[in-house]
Amino acid sequence: MSSPPVTGLAEPGYDPLDDSTSWWGGQKIRSRPTMPPDPAAIRRQRAWRTAITEVLAAPEQIRVVFQPIADLARGTVAGYETLARIDSPVPGVGDRLAPDQWFGAAEENGLGPALEGVVITRALSRLGELPPNAFLTVNVSPHLLGSPELDEAFGSVTDLSRVVVELTEHVAFGDLESITAQTHRLRAAGALIAVDDAGSGYAGLQQILELRPHLVKLDRALVAGADRDPARAALAELLGQFAGRLDAWLLAEGIETVGELATFCRMGVPLGQGWLLGRPADEMVPLADEVRSRILAETSRVAATEAIASVMLSKVAVTTADRVDAGTSTEPTVVVDAGGSPVAMLAPDPRDGGFRQLPVSLRVLASDAAEDVLMRALTREAAHRFDPVVCTDGWGQVIGLVLMDELTRHVVGARDTAHS
Repeated sequence: MSSPPVTGLAEPGYDPLDDSTSWWGGQKIRSRPTMPPDPAAIRRQRAWRTAITEVLAAPEQIRVVFQPIADLARGTVAGYETLARIDSPVPGVGDRLAPDQWFGAAEENGLGPALEGVVITRALSRLGELPPNAFLTVNVSPHLLGSPELDEAFGSVTDLSRVVVELTEHVAFGDLESITAQTHRLRAAGALIAVDDAGSGYAGLQQILELRPHLVKLDRALVAGADRDPARAALAELLGQFAGRLDAWLLAEGIETVGELATFCRMGVPLGQGWLLGRPADEMVPLADEVRSRILAETSRVAATEAIASVMLSKVAVTTADRVDAGTSTEPTVVVDAGGSPVAMLAPDPRDGGFRQLPVSLRVLASDAAEDVLMRALTREAAHRFDPVVCTDGWGQVIGLVLMDELTRHVVGARDTAHS
């Protein structure tokens, strides 16, 4: 059967918006009619298109605000994320609408590249206001990279060396190969690349592996309540280790409580962002004095209690159950199963100078804070409260033991130093 002629689409009576009419073999065919368009939806779309077109014609209606990104080791500003605010009303839709609504409507009307391009241009025009040793983050929808509008926006400045391009799309990136090629162009111009919402399911590990970003932003869902949820904190820590293997910075986004700040300072996460640290402002302001003091107080506490690895007894034998011989042990020994996970240990017995077999009643990461480990150890049942603590790496493999007397002396001494 021959295909319908192309000219058939222009025949009288053909309406491209009426899908009850189709052409096949040059003949007009009637199909089941569909529901008519919603007049209210059409009016909203027209209102959006008019409002966006007016904003594009007068871009001064777009305010660019700056939210500080804190260096969690030094208590200073490491950079600023630029965010767009459009206060113009949309008749029939509402006033002071969220930025996501504007960008979503622009995309629906085919104006997404134009609106993002204008926002990026306005953000980059403020580069001269950056404090020394700080960067400026601009948000970009990955699928728009390489569009003429975004190319023109990034070409509006001669140097991108202090610019971080943050890929923010909350859906699958699509053509990852094409996006990777576009990020290579930006890198060649000096820009750094960031991936947003790591751990949310959208910014998958495969995408991070392909893009090799310089900065990985933790999803807010992993940050919120991390101080009260060990599983959430553990996943954030694993993503931090993954980012470290890629030589990328980890940024905890959405820090809103002192407990969350303390958790990510203890983990050694280098960068933080959130309302606790600073809200978006019209200017690039430094961290407030009380915020800086709070960060330095947390980092001082971490330094005082430091990681459990500092008091870990690393000269430890590791063996399997079929090779255990308590009578010939000359050093502490950890018994592991076939997968390398600790199941028992032979620890020094202060009563006779020999060794006795004990269960593994507490297993911790070598990066855990000594004070936290002491508190967890002391909550064990009385019979094993003062047994040694097994230290493992992120993969669960044994790397050492911590004796309780050494741990207690260390924590008490650190507290005395911190208060002196």
